[in-house]
Parts: sequence; C-alpha cells; structure tokens
Amino acid sequence: MLESFNVLLGVSGGIACYKSCEIVSRLKKFGAGVDVIMTAHATEFVSPLTFETLSARPVVSDMFARKEQWEVEHISLAKKADICVIAPATANVIAKFADGIADDMLTTTYLALKCPIIIAPAMNTNMYENIAVKENLEKLKARGVIVVDSVEGRLACGDSGKGKMAEPCDIVAKVVETLCPKNDYAGKRVLVTAGATRENIDGVRFITNRSSGKMGVEIAKAVIARGGDVILVKGLTQTDIPAYINKVVNVESTSQMYEAVMSNYESCDIIVKAAAPSDYRPKENIANKIKGDNITLNLVKNPDIAKAVGQVKGDRKLVVFCAETQNLIESAKEKLKSKNADLVVANDVTQEGAGFDTDTNIVTILTADGEIKPLPKMKKSEVAHAILDEALK
Repeated sequence: MLESFNVLLGVSGGIACYKSCEIVSRLKKFGAGVDVIMTAHATEFVSPLTFETLSARPVVSDMFARKEQWEVEHISLAKKADICVIAPATANVIAKFADGIADDMLTTTYLALKCPIIIAPAMNTNMYENIAVKENLEKLKARGVIVVDSVEGRLACGDSGKGKMAEPCDIVAKVVETLCPKNDYAGKRVLVTAGATRENIDGVRFITNRSSGKMGVEIAKAVIARGGDVILVKGLTQTDIPAYINKVVNVESTSQMYEAVMSNYESCDIIVKAAAPSDYRPKENIANKIKGDNITLNLVKNPDIAKAVGQVKGDRKLVVFCAETQNLIESAKEKLKSKNADLVVANDVTQEGAGFDTDTNIVTILTADGEIKPLPKMKKSEVAHAILDEALK
C-alpha cells in the first residue's frame, strides 16, 4: 500500500516514545520506508537501536555527527520525505514548530519540510489544556499541519484526562489516508453495528459473547477515511472509538440495537451488520440476584436485526457477518438468502488469527451474484477496506 513512499518519523522526549516503535512497525508492514529523527530527550526513553532495528535504517539525532558521505542531513531528510509524522509531539517541540525555532536536528529538519506534516500531541492534561499549547496547536493547524488529537485516558503521571497520545493504528491510518486519499464513499452514509450485546439474567448476571467490536469499528474508520459518513451503533466493545466518529449510538441489549438500526437505516446507503447481538434473552428480567443450587433459565428469541433490515432495505445494500465453527460456506450461503443480503462476510472463528480477540481476521466474502472470494489473513483494518471495496460494486 505504501511501497513507493518514504515516511520521516520525528520522536520527541515523552513517555509515549515507546508507542512510536509500533508506528514504525506498522508503516514497514505497509511497505513504507521509514527514517527516524530522535531528540536528545527521546533517546533517554527509548534507545536509538530499537528504532534502527525496526526501520532497518540509521537513526539521526546529532546535528554534528560525522558522516562518511558529505551531505546537509536535515535538508536531505526533508527532501526525501513524502510525509512527516511527529509522534509523540511534546509541548516543547510544538512550541518550537509554532515559533520557527530550529535548535536541534528535528526542529531544523521541520523547517525544511515541503511535504504533509502530521503531529500527535502527548502530554499531561494540565499542559494540554494550557492556553499556550492550545494557541500553538491552532497556529500549526492554520498552516496546514494535520493534528491527530490526543485522547482521554490514564496518563503516566497517574492523572486521568486528555493528553494521551493517539493509538499508533490511528496515526498510521491518518498517514495512509493522507498519502493514498480515497473519496469513493463521498456522499454516502453507512450504518455500522459493532460489538456484543448484553441480556440481563438478574441484577448481577448477564448473557453476552466474545465479540470485541474491533471489526465494526475498523469498518467505521475506513468509511470516514474514504470520505463517507458513518452512524455507528455500538454495543459492548473492547476497543477505543476515535473522536472523529461523531455519530455513535450506544446500546446494551439486542432489542435496543434493533431499535437503533431500524430508526436510522433509512438515511443510509449501506448497512453493515458487524455486531454480534445475542440471539436469545431470558424470558423474565429479574431485578434481584437469583440464588439456589440449580437455576433454570427460560430463553426467548431476540429480534433478527439483519433479517428485519433485509425485508425493508429497498435499494440499500446490506452486508452481514457469519461467524461459524463449522460448515462455513454452507452457513454463509444460507444467511445470504435468508437475510436478503448483498454480501456475507464469513469467518471460521476456530482458525488462528481469525474471529474474536485478535487484530487480524481471515474471511471469505460471498456475493448475491454467487461469487465466493476467500481472503488471506489480514489486519482487520485491511479487511474493512476489502469489504468496502466489494460493497461499492
């Protein structure tokens, strides 16, 4: 995907440096060449050797290091870069970038760049909310710098709040989006369901399943990366929801998910049912904790969301998932027909690297025209784009 591109990664001195190693690894897996500049303070957190091993290139940090071949290194690195990513971007380097200060290899190279620039701020919440930092970020945005905003979470200092660096996968997704822009979903709205549902047994216990919601969230992110609009109907998930997914409907039970989907599908062009709603719920909802040596549960069928959408979808496209442990293709074909779907994304959850609790998936896409398209093991972010490609056909 990025085989023809060279990425310049600037690493400044914050505890989030360790996450930058994953950024290099992900970029390399996409085929990009990666050069790394580290500030002196960054080398106190992570050894340059780590980045050299991951990038297979020497790390640059010293403005005055002697080289066998003579060149003005900060200029050559700037010319070579198709895109520059600063992650983490501390309050210090953000201020220097904003004011044009060039006193080390990173800040000097920054001033020589002619390529797109992405920065990922990382700092304590109080620092992040300081007016000086906010003004500096606004200055950079006004100059065309792309800011992958910090997220909320527990910080290294023990505080909780905004200031945590965005996840490497989201930073790399922004690199891909910037270098390989796709706008084929511009003007389209996609409803995506994600995660598991929860059906209460009593005041303490509930029925659910192992769905993490990662696949559905990756599809939602991919739609936005390709210029589309998303409504994400989200049950229980084990993954962060990026702030740029601005329409999120949170639900708990299958009945709630059914209501959310049926209330929103009409405004959408494509409905992707990536969630794993519970098929059954207890017949009685008991408020107090059930006690006793033997408990018998009477279960009743939940609404079939995919089937309900299939009956009323009209010209809209319906994509459903089929997670099985056996008879995968036969089950997927039956689901394609019974749900009146346009695509079925089938996966055998017993395969290593597929299904729940992983960042990868192994799927086969079945179309209403009878095509069966097996895909190799891929990152769920890559599977998401493959699904969106098929949904447009």
